[in-house]
Amino acid sequence: MLKEFKDFIMTGNVVEFAVAVIMATAIGGVVNGFVNNIVMPVVGHFSGGMDFADKKYVLDEAVVDAAGAVTSPENAIMWGSWINTIINLLIVGLVMFMIVKAYNKTKKPAEDAAPAGPSDNDLLAEIRDLLKK
Repeated sequence: MLKEFKDFIMTGNVVEFAVAVIMATAIGGVVNGFVNNIVMPVVGHFSGGMDFADKKYVLDEAVVDAAGAVTSPENAIMWGSWINTIINLLIVGLVMFMIVKAYNKTKKPAEDAAPAGPSDNDLLAEIRDLLKK
């Protein structure tokens, strides 16, 4: 059983999948940094200085006691953060599209398939004609 597991882990598909997951995590970090540090400030600038990350709909206000300690935290729908996530998704999709497109350009064009031989009916007809002779 251990040998089967070793064979499974060492197959190309598992190793390639592991590399893909690690690369996706790294690319995700880069794209998140790009979105949060470059794109969102530009979007905020063109939307009148609005920062989507802070936008929320408060359901219940935070309850603070006389000493200033929060006894019950605020309950809010963070819709601005969701907008940031959607923008992030669109940018990740665009980046992945460009990466796959560039990768596909580097691949060799598929060679034309070998010409198909005669069909079964053609072979049977040829055999029939030979037998008639």
